[in-house]
Amino acid sequence: MDAAARTWLAPAKINLALHVTGRRADGYHLLDSLVVFTRFGDRVEIEPADSDRFSVAGRYATSVPIDDSNLVVKAREALRSRAGQQSTPPVAIRLEKNLPVASGVGGGSSDAAAVLRGLVRTWELDIGEAELVRIGLTLGADVPMCLSAKPLVARGVGDELSLVPDFPALALVLVNPGVAVSTPDVFNALQKRDNEALPPLPRGFDFHSMRNWLEITRNDLGAPAQAIQPPIGRALSLLNRAGSGFSRMSGSGATCFGLFETGNVAKRAAAEIRSREPDWFVAATRSIASEGADGQN
Repeated sequence: MDAAARTWLAPAKINLALHVTGRRADGYHLLDSLVVFTRFGDRVEIEPADSDRFSVAGRYATSVPIDDSNLVVKAREALRSRAGQQSTPPVAIRLEKNLPVASGVGGGSSDAAAVLRGLVRTWELDIGEAELVRIGLTLGADVPMCLSAKPLVARGVGDELSLVPDFPALALVLVNPGVAVSTPDVFNALQKRDNEALPPLPRGFDFHSMRNWLEITRNDLGAPAQAIQPPIGRALSLLNRAGSGFSRMSGSGATCFGLFETGNVAKRAAAEIRSREPDWFVAATRSIASEGADGQN
C-alpha cells in the first residue's frame, strides 16, 4: 500500500447548459446537460493511519458535516463494503473545502469521486471503471460524471454519459453571492418539465462558436432559482459588467459562470468583481480539456 499522503483534486462541476426534458414516475427529473469540470475545486488528501479519521479545512469547512452523513465518509464505506475489511485498512482523509456548499457545482459529489479514486490507489484495489461508476451511482446521481471529470453530455437522471472529444479548456470566472439554494425547492418551482433537448453541439469549440451555441441553449433551473434567491441576478449582472462573453447560472445555483476569451481577461474580471463584492466567492479558472484537446479556447 502507498505509504505517503497523496492529494486528489475534486473539481467544480459546471453545467454550461441544462435542459429539463421530463420527469420519471419515481419523481426524478430527466436532464440533458453539457458539463465541464474546472481546475479550481476542493482537494482531498489521503494517507494510511492507525484508525479512520476525517477532517475538513478550507474557507467553507464550517459548512460541512464531519459525521457519517458526509459523502466522503459514505464513499469510503461504500468502497470498503465492496472490497472487504482485509483489503481496506484505516485511512486519514483530509478535505480542503474551497467550493461553496449547496451551490450548483457538485462539490459533495466531486469530493466523493476524488475519495473513490484516491482510495482505489491507496488501497491498491483491483476495481474496474464500470464497478467504480456503479459504486458512485449509489452515492448520488452526479458522482459518475464527477468520476469522469472530463467534458461530457449527461442525459437521463445524469447517469447516461457521453464524453465530448476535442473539447478545449475554457477560461471561466465562477461567482457565488453567498446564498445556498435547495435543489428540491428549485425543481418544485419549475413551471415546465418537458422541454426540448439540447441542440447539436457545434463542429468546433472555440470561444466564439461556444458562445453562439450557448446563446441558443438554457438552464431551465435558472429562473426558479433566481426567484428563490434574487442575488443570483446580481452575480450575473456583475459578470456581464466585467466583460463576460456569456454568463449563466450552473446547475440549481447559486454559482454562476462567465465565459471569457482568455485566462488573463478572466483574471482581471474576477479581480473587478471581488473589488465590488469582497465577501463573495469569486474564482478565475479554466475548465479541464478533453483527452487530446489542445487545452486552448
